[in-house]
Amino acid sequence: MAQPIRTVLISHPAPPDENSPYHQLAREWNLEIDFHSFVHVEGLSTSEFRKQNISLLEHTAIIFTNKFAIDQFFKICKDLRVEMPVDTKYFCVSDSTAKYLQKYIVIRKRKLYVGDKKVEQIAFIAKKHAKEKFLFPSGDTNRSEVIESFAVYNIKVKFGMVYKTVPNDLTEIMSKKYDMICFFAPISIEAVFKNFPDYQQGDVIVAVFGDLTAKAAEAAGLRIDIRVPSPEAPSMTTGIDLFLQKKQPK
Repeated sequence: MAQPIRTVLISHPAPPDENSPYHQLAREWNLEIDFHSFVHVEGLSTSEFRKQNISLLEHTAIIFTNKFAIDQFFKICKDLRVEMPVDTKYFCVSDSTAKYLQKYIVIRKRKLYVGDKKVEQIAFIAKKHAKEKFLFPSGDTNRSEVIESFAVYNIKVKFGMVYKTVPNDLTEIMSKKYDMICFFAPISIEAVFKNFPDYQQGDVIVAVFGDLTAKAAEAAGLRIDIRVPSPEAPSMTTGIDLFLQKKQPK
């Protein structure tokens, strides 16, 4: 490595916990770590949703995996003057998601099904309701996990986009020269090249989390220096730590 790593850019918001592994890593290796989300989500307009030709009332079961999807789904319902029937079934990936749903409707217990934060668990619960017509309101990314998990039980799910992921303006943050940039999703890599179509990696160390992010990095022509998770490095911080142990003294 030509020069020691001193500045690191993490492509998501800063963790609220001062005891975060990132802060510990910074102290241990004398790093300056900046956090900046490369993307944000925006709700679809009613006209954008209409282009998908989805009839909400044709669906008897709704799948929710996050609170933003709930907000956008019921906003669209309101804009379209659609009121979901009282016997509609709701499948929520977690207890917190289910509790948030009650902001919009009164839930009858027999119509609400809650998982343990895993999509596979929701799919397992839903197999007893395979005759329902499922709608999955979500964003424009990360929807394959739900559809594939439900397909295991031969349950067809209609995907309905209610929000989209949009690249942030990275001009200011990228004006600073970082020794390392860490990516956690393909869309973050897309954001870099949307802001800087002629971006050249050069000596910048690129770290990626997940197979899809790695594929996006390779497709963009980036050299991957740190790839996690792996048996020896299950997290980004452990991956960086192992990399630095091999490449530079403290």
